[in-house]
Amino acid sequence: MDLLPHNLNSLRSFPSALRDLLSGIPAAALDWRPASWEGIPSEMLTIRQQICHMRDIEADGYTQRFQRLLSESQPVLESIDGYALVEARQYDRTDLTTALDAFEAAREKTMAILDHVGPQGLARRGTFEGYGPVTVRGLIHFLCSHDQQHLAGIQWLLGMREAA
Repeated sequence: MDLLPHNLNSLRSFPSALRDLLSGIPAAALDWRPASWEGIPSEMLTIRQQICHMRDIEADGYTQRFQRLLSESQPVLESIDGYALVEARQYDRTDLTTALDAFEAAREKTMAILDHVGPQGLARRGTFEGYGPVTVRGLIHFLCSHDQQHLAGIQWLLGMREAA
């Protein structure tokens, strides 16, 4: 079974699903921090920070990684220190709607790349720092995983907040 159509649909629909989820979250929850981060399935980031992180990792990470895999021979794809971006890009001062809009625009750029990749492009290879050898098809899986990881982090934060 080829998971590519499913994964591309998942990537394409994720910003809308994320926007729908966030529309029901009270403003006070956006910057709430638990007493302990133990068990969080994503980085230790507030909901606002999670959205900013997804925006930046999409634009500065995945979009560029796909471009490089498709245009360079065996590129080394650098990892991004997400925690360093929290302060550098002032996540805690970022308007949530602005961050969501930017994430959605970055995802549209990623999808514009992926929508035109053929079988040979899917097999193009490089090395992803911290992961090892990767293909375009494999990087699509990693991006789907990244989306789900942060969705799980947001849901975890909401669950912990309910219990606080």
